[in-house]
Amino acid sequence: MVAVWRCTAILLCICLLCGFRMQPKKDRYFYESRGDIVWEVPLHEKKIALTFDDGPYPKTTNEILDLLKQYNAKATFFVVGHRVKEFPDTIKREIAEGHEVANHTYNHVFLTKGTTASTIQKEIMQTEDSLVELTGKRPHLFRPPGGFYNERMIQISHKLGYTTVLWSWHQDTDDWRSPGVNHIVRKVLKNARNGDIVLLHDYIPGNGHTVQALRVILPELTKRGYKLVTVTELMEDKTNEMMRTDKAG
Repeated sequence: MVAVWRCTAILLCICLLCGFRMQPKKDRYFYESRGDIVWEVPLHEKKIALTFDDGPYPKTTNEILDLLKQYNAKATFFVVGHRVKEFPDTIKREIAEGHEVANHTYNHVFLTKGTTASTIQKEIMQTEDSLVELTGKRPHLFRPPGGFYNERMIQISHKLGYTTVLWSWHQDTDDWRSPGVNHIVRKVLKNARNGDIVLLHDYIPGNGHTVQALRVILPELTKRGYKLVTVTELMEDKTNEMMRTDKAG
């Protein structure tokens, strides 16, 4: 037994001397704890962030903006760069009405492990350049298409000054699949929690399910006392809560 323990100790020493270390499991907890990715922002206040991907798409986006305005709700739009070029007036309206515009790559490319660093950087920067040219404002939130993320993508987006934002796992509406209005409504309302980030889409040509669902979701969340805000407001509120807790302690 002593000999076994000695052999084990020697092997551990060799591993340490050779530079081997136990690598942490790079799961959601790993990236969330480091602040690399935001999935949701748990709060004491009743606030939820609705997010819309893949636009702008004037027909659908403008209908969504009309509804948001009706209920005094704000949202975050993760926009695709080449559509910014196609539909600049829609982007201008989003900003004029107090919504947040964020980066969703230029060509809606899935940034998988095989994607080169130059492609990742180009996709992010082209959209940033388009938005800065149009609005004079630089976005600071980034959402990778399809929710695909990896170490390379995270490092590059961080280097470029972005916070990577995904969505609450219980608030993926799957609206892009055209699952039906009732499915989208149930998904959001049944699972609503303080600090949720809800995934929706405003670019779904030929499908009005998301807009129809919002006609139910918005008044119901308002009735329940939720305030609909941007992702940045959620993050700022969390910071303020933590500061108040630290002072109280």
